[in-house]
Amino acid sequence: MGLEEGGRCTIFCLLLLLSVGCKCLASGSEVTQEASLSVDASPLLAQKIPDTLFGIFFEEINHAGAGGIWAELVNNRGFEAGGPHTPSNVDPWSIVGDDSSIFVATDRTSCFSRNIVALRMEVLCDNCPAGGVGIYNPGFWGMNIEDGETYNLVMHVKSPETTELTVSLTSSDGLQILASATIQVAGSSNWKKLDHKLVAKGTDRTSRLQITANKKGVVWFDQVSLMPSDTYKGHGFRTELISMLLELKPRFLRFPGGCFVEGDRLRNAFRWRDSIGPWEERPGHYGDVWNYWTDDGLGYYEFLQLSEDLGAAPVWVFNNGISHHDEVETAAIAPFVKDILDSLEFAKGSADSPWGSVRAAMGHPEPFPVKYVAIGNEDCGKTYYRGNYLKFYYAIREAYPDIQMISNCDGSSVPLDHPADLYDFHVYTGSKALFSMKNTFDRTSRGGPKAFVSEYAVTGNDAGRGSLLASLAEAAFLTGLERNSDVVQMASYAPLFINDNDRTWNPDAIVFNSWQQYGTPSYWMQTLFRESSGAIIHPITVSSSYSDSLAASAITWHDNENNFLRVKIVNFGTDAVSLSISATGLQGSVNALGSTATILTSGNVMDENSFSNPNKVVPVRIALRDAAEEMEVMLAPHSFSAFDLALSQSELVAEM
Repeated sequence: MGLEEGGRCTIFCLLLLLSVGCKCLASGSEVTQEASLSVDASPLLAQKIPDTLFGIFFEEINHAGAGGIWAELVNNRGFEAGGPHTPSNVDPWSIVGDDSSIFVATDRTSCFSRNIVALRMEVLCDNCPAGGVGIYNPGFWGMNIEDGETYNLVMHVKSPETTELTVSLTSSDGLQILASATIQVAGSSNWKKLDHKLVAKGTDRTSRLQITANKKGVVWFDQVSLMPSDTYKGHGFRTELISMLLELKPRFLRFPGGCFVEGDRLRNAFRWRDSIGPWEERPGHYGDVWNYWTDDGLGYYEFLQLSEDLGAAPVWVFNNGISHHDEVETAAIAPFVKDILDSLEFAKGSADSPWGSVRAAMGHPEPFPVKYVAIGNEDCGKTYYRGNYLKFYYAIREAYPDIQMISNCDGSSVPLDHPADLYDFHVYTGSKALFSMKNTFDRTSRGGPKAFVSEYAVTGNDAGRGSLLASLAEAAFLTGLERNSDVVQMASYAPLFINDNDRTWNPDAIVFNSWQQYGTPSYWMQTLFRESSGAIIHPITVSSSYSDSLAASAITWHDNENNFLRVKIVNFGTDAVSLSISATGLQGSVNALGSTATILTSGNVMDENSFSNPNKVVPVRIALRDAAEEMEVMLAPHSFSAFDLALSQSELVAEM
């Protein structure tokens, strides 16, 4: 976003111009504080920020994957969600017709050995109603069907007698037909895989897939899939949601959780073996922490592929034999260790290795560059964690000495009592508390493992559903991570996604439904840190009686053409601040042409974005025509500002 302004109005006035109309006010606050910020950009004191500092963390929570970034439109496509015992609940499948014309029930007749449940549909009517009777699936709170788009239908069927099926995409009440096709099913005792492309002639955001028949008889169904043909790089992901991730320029992707990895009970933990291979063969599982079924079409392989597509380093979080309520004793952990070694061979092994050949058969002969693994999630205090951890650690170190291992135990204030390359640090708290944690790692020992701040966010009343206030505290916290990036190697916000129909955890960075999406202020805050990974951090000094309400950092970064000194500063207080910025030691002069200011603020600190107003709180970029080594700017109350000063020479970045 951008705004051109020819006058010499202050940056703060420009912000007000955007928010209140044509008047340029001197201040939105009765009090204007004064502060100064000095940057020492000399090469002697500069330090390189790790290339991996800022990334993303994906967890299957809030239907982030199933009904989210994974583009599968059918919910419970294999009829397994009701469990292996039949008859079972087939929700959200339902019938077209009534119980006098059709009878459906699950049985254990599937041709797939790992997911044995199928659906038996018996048409009872001789003179069926117009349009037939059958079954329908509404997807995840309605399927988004768009005019002119192609949808790939795959289903497995069998029928003892030749029958004719009509497959349709319809409105939620079944009255409007968006796409339809007639499919002949030859009579046989064997299952047959059917493929068909449906081209929509109309748009409906809450559509459904229905399969009907007009002839008395029996048909079995299993593994019914409907995918849009247009997915990101053809890999099955919703393009518009992945585009939002690309905007963040993530340097790593942590997956697949989170508590999803642990399970409330170990039997419901994520199992990588069950999530690879042909999608029809995957049994799926119930995520008992966040309480919904996943068919695991978005599995271990797909996460690795997504990492590659994003240009992000994969961070594989695996179960270490511990769930929320049960644990495997260290004496019995060996099979779990072997399982994880196999998972690493699947990712990193050659195409002719036992598990690498499985990956190659799935379409990726080259190994995935897995360099980071997290041994468990939030398990440090569990009885067998340390014992189990060491078994995994030494086995992985021997087999894959290049892999960096992440402990669940916090080493920010007390040294770890076990070997680790990194340690996990999670923080969910109120805005004031997180703002005050901007100096947390100032006191961390420089001699131990580095920190992976893999989950951070403001939560509670002042977070709302994603408030400006939350984003400001988080931005302040991140400036502290930048300044301490000699001991903080990686950081990611959590949770990343939320389906508006399943708000189990609030707030989140990206909100979506079947066809819309928007970023919360916390998402947009992160876009102002996307150039930080691999940049150069410089020491700063902030002087003000108001400094307890300010948080800042300064980096040098470069794009394809220019170098920039970026000064980021959070004004967490209720007063405007007249800020003097001075920079010394620059390897080149400041060029006002190309210099900009980007500001994130709003009229109310609790303002949020929404589907009806997705851009209420977004960064605004304006030309910084008076940019210089010394300059005066005005900080709005409750604001986050980034001042990018274009530098005329490139020696600094080239030398570092």
